[in-house]
Amino acid sequence: MELLYNSTRNKSEKLTASMAILKGLAEDGGLFVPEWIPKLSMDLDLLKDMSYQETAYEVMRRFLTDFTEEELKDCIRRAYDEKFDTPEIAPIHKTEDVCYLELFHGATIAFKDMALSILPHLLTTAARKNQVKGDIVILTATSGDTGKAALAGFQDVEGTRIIVFYPKNGVSPIQEKQMVTQKGGNTYVVGIRGNFDDAQTGVKKLFGDKELQREMEAAGMQFSSANSINIGRLVPQIVYYVYGYAKLYGAGEIKKGEPLNVVVPTGNFGNILAAYYAKQMGLPIGKLVCASNDNKVLYDFFQTGCYDRNREFILTTSPSMDILISSNLERLLYLISGEDDGKDAALMKELSETGRYRIDDGMRSRLSDFRGGFATEEETAKEIRRVYRESGYVLDPHTAVASCVYGKYRGESGDETKTLIASTASPYKFTRSVMEAVDERYASKGDFELVDELERLSGIRVPKAIEEIRTAPVLHDTVVEVPEMKDIVKKILGL
Repeated sequence: MELLYNSTRNKSEKLTASMAILKGLAEDGGLFVPEWIPKLSMDLDLLKDMSYQETAYEVMRRFLTDFTEEELKDCIRRAYDEKFDTPEIAPIHKTEDVCYLELFHGATIAFKDMALSILPHLLTTAARKNQVKGDIVILTATSGDTGKAALAGFQDVEGTRIIVFYPKNGVSPIQEKQMVTQKGGNTYVVGIRGNFDDAQTGVKKLFGDKELQREMEAAGMQFSSANSINIGRLVPQIVYYVYGYAKLYGAGEIKKGEPLNVVVPTGNFGNILAAYYAKQMGLPIGKLVCASNDNKVLYDFFQTGCYDRNREFILTTSPSMDILISSNLERLLYLISGEDDGKDAALMKELSETGRYRIDDGMRSRLSDFRGGFATEEETAKEIRRVYRESGYVLDPHTAVASCVYGKYRGESGDETKTLIASTASPYKFTRSVMEAVDERYASKGDFELVDELERLSGIRVPKAIEEIRTAPVLHDTVVEVPEMKDIVKKILGL
């Protein structure tokens, strides 16, 4: 049976999976969601022996029903190959009594690789299926990791161009160096004088700019998105939760059907939403613990039912979570409202106009699967130091936020359910924050000196992604004010 997609703000218009991937964002500003969430309906005794690629096919074929078996398997084969430094793709590291699902073994050493390695192939396949003749222009905002992973994924992919906006002073030095040294004749990186929310809001405005759309159509181009608002990003993320559960079962860590709690550090809500979708598919996930840093807008939402972005924006050592507008939360709102597109549209209008909204008691009652938590900067550094000293395992700051929140949750709730923590980035991506947390004496060293110290400390070789940028020249140095985003896009595209 074909699974169609509609906007969270308008259920009447139905699109195929390939068209939803192509469009990225609905014309009414809503996000594409499946008409229903398909069931996994596969025995764990089969899943536990499957490779990552085989698991990806079994999960994704249920969502992307207008892709043929050959098309989907080809996309998967191209995505999950030697770009990853382990054949497991997403290995599980057990330390103490905690299991970390390592999602950072791809080309840019962050979890965004898990979806952005396959999105270019899904997108170009979707373009062929729908007879798209012109160029697809990927327009995206990044809080640090999406940008580089998207740039790497789309580099020199025929029929595409990619423009990435990032907050000039809101990413780590390594993250910025990865982006501004990006090669490729179709890649463009632009810094903005503002924060991630400014970049994301600006990108959404460009998607909704009808005049710009007409100019692009006349020039044979159309926008699409590589942000997690694209359903082609979200579906591949479901895979690693299914894979993680199956591998824990296969290793004897959990019994068949035993609940597994999942802890996810998140700002934009896409990564934890993928785990929720996996649960809706029938995966035996217990609690979904949403871990925030000092920008704890999601924690406050789960505590009070009120989402309020009217607060100070705090730059932290976990910059990929420095977000006050969690775009993917809209997909959860749609589900807990009983798929009421009118209610969803009203809440999003209220957010746009006032910066806040409050959900009703009926919606709040459907949030029982979730638990919010947050870690301060001081707590995050302490957690990096604690885990290293007790086990020798080095966490990046985002994973440390999750690890700290899990410890708090376990202490407060007494819940001893087996738990999987999503480890979202390599510590090499945030060497200064990590090394200074381990020992303050590292504060005086340079960024790449710290890379070598981290290798000595962790016993893990410096990833290729870091070695490549040590001496790489800066190829992108454009920085603009937020109101200038449209002008620079038009300049890049020659409009």
